[in-house]
Amino acid sequence: MALTHPVLSAGLNSISIDEIKRELGPPPASCAVVLAEHVVGVFIYQNSGQINDRHCHNYDEWWLVLEGEIDWVIEGREEPVHAKAGDFVFVPNRTFHHIFPTGGKPSIRLGVALPGHGHLHERPERAVRIRVE
Repeated sequence: MALTHPVLSAGLNSISIDEIKRELGPPPASCAVVLAEHVVGVFIYQNSGQINDRHCHNYDEWWLVLEGEIDWVIEGREEPVHAKAGDFVFVPNRTFHHIFPTGGKPSIRLGVALPGHGHLHERPERAVRIRVE
């Protein structure tokens, strides 16, 4: 995923999900939709059954499911969180989670995170501090 080239910018203020899907081609694929100094919105297009690694972040992370169904296995919860199109999912910082697209069809989610911070496979000692001026 190239975070240096977001889809939306001062020159392109709007785009449809269908246009992004055409540009990306078939899943799995992802791209930064919006990249600002303090936040990145990532369009994540995955096939059912494609599993993300178990990881955490040193910041809060959240998603909006745009198409399909996805299960989140979140540390501290006995049951997975099952989300479908129109649902939001939130995972607090330093909380391990797995993401499992389900339902037999591709899924799309918009992930909202901090730019420049990837998956962590060991729990960080503290959360990142954000200062916006």
